Amino acid sequence: MKKKVVLAYSGGLDTSVAIKWLKLRGYDVIAYMADVGQFSSSKNAKERAFKAGASRIIIEDLKKDFLEEYVFQTLKAGAVYEGEYYLATALSRPIIAKGVVKAALKLKATSVSHGCTGKGNDQVRFETTFTSLAPQLEIIAPVREWELKTREEEIKYAKKHNIPIEVTKKSPYSLDSNLWGVSIEGGRLENQNVEPDEDAYQITKSPAAAPNKPVCLTISFEKGVPVKLNGATLSSIKLVAMLNQIGGTHGIGRCDLIENRLVGIKSREIYENPAATILHKAHNTLEALVLDRETLHFKKMMSLKYAELVYYGLWFTPLREALDKFVDETQKFITGDVKVKLFKGNITVAGRNSKYSGYIKELATYGEGDVFDSSLAKGFLRLWALPYAGKVKIK
Repeated sequence: MKKKVVLAYSGGLDTSVAIKWLKLRGYDVIAYMADVGQFSSSKNAKERAFKAGASRIIIEDLKKDFLEEYVFQTLKAGAVYEGEYYLATALSRPIIAKGVVKAALKLKATSVSHGCTGKGNDQVRFETTFTSLAPQLEIIAPVREWELKTREEEIKYAKKHNIPIEVTKKSPYSLDSNLWGVSIEGGRLENQNVEPDEDAYQITKSPAAAPNKPVCLTISFEKGVPVKLNGATLSSIKLVAMLNQIGGTHGIGRCDLIENRLVGIKSREIYENPAATILHKAHNTLEALVLDRETLHFKKMMSLKYAELVYYGLWFTPLREALDKFVDETQKFITGDVKVKLFKGNITVAGRNSKYSGYIKELATYGEGDVFDSSLAKGFLRLWALPYAGKVKIK
C-alpha cells in the first residue's frame, strides 16, 4: 500500500513538478490548495495537478477565516515587521499549513509536504506549523531535496513527464498574493540600486499617475475590528477588497524594503498593501485617541514581538496565544470612526471620533474654556525631577 502525502499545492511550477517527483518515489499524492485570495486560477491548477499525478485535489475557501482569524488579529496587535511589512505572505502560511495537517489527519496520510526553497522564510513557516500541530507526520521538502538545480531543469522535467506548464513569457519577478497584499521579488529587483519598473506592481498605481483629486473614507471599528466603510456595513472580504481597489487607485500601499530574513540573509522585497496600510493607519489613530498612555506605549513594544512571531512562523505557539489575550483586552474600547484622506500615495487623518475618547478639549485647550489647573504643575515638577537632583555634573 502506498504511503499518502498531502502537499501544500499552489499550482505553480515547483509544486506541480513536486507531485510527479513524490509519485515516482512511491507516494500517493493528495494536493491541497487553499484559497486566500491569490491571483492563480484554481481550475487550471486542478487540471495540472491531476496531469502531474495527484490522486486527489482538495480546494478549500479560507478567505473569511484568513481575514478574521489571522489578519484582523494582527491588525489589532499593530504588528508590522521592521516597520513596513504588513505580513501578508507570512500570515497566509499558518492557515494553509493548518489546512494541510487537517487533511492529512482526516485522510490518514503519513506525510505532509511543501514547495518552498531552502533559502526563504516559508519553509520555516510551513514546517514549524506542521510540527506544532502534528509532530508525528513526516515532512518532505522536494525543492530542497531534489536533483533539479534551476528553473530551466524543472521546466525540462515537466515537459518530460507531460506536466502542462505556462508557455507565456516568464515574468522576471516572483509573486505571491492574497487578500491582504502582494509580495514581489527577484529579477532586476535583486539590484538594490535599481528602482522598480511599473510593471512590477500588480494592484497599485504610481502616485504620479493617481487621480488629481483626493478621496475621503470613513472607517468604523468595533473592538479593534473594521466593520464599516463610509457608513455601510460590509463583510470582511468586501471591506478589504474595496480598500485595496480604492487605495491602489490612489497609489497607497507601496513599499520597497531591505528585509532581514529569518534564515540570516538580507533580501529586497517590494510589497503592495493598500488595505493594510489604510487600516493600520486608521487603527493606530483610534488607539491613540482611546488608550491610556502606559497601555499604548507598552502595546507598541509588544507589537514588535508579535510581528516577529508571525514573520518567524511561530503562530501556533503559547506566546502568541498569550499575547492575543493582552491584545483583546486592549481592544475592548477601540470602537469609533476614523476619517482618512487619500491623495497620490499619501494618507492624511481628517478626523476621529469615539465614545471612549480620552481627549478632553477643556483640558487640552489654550483658549477660552480652559479648566486645567496650572498651579498644580509646580509641585508635580519638583517631585518628578527629585530623583535626578545633582546627579549629573556640568562638564
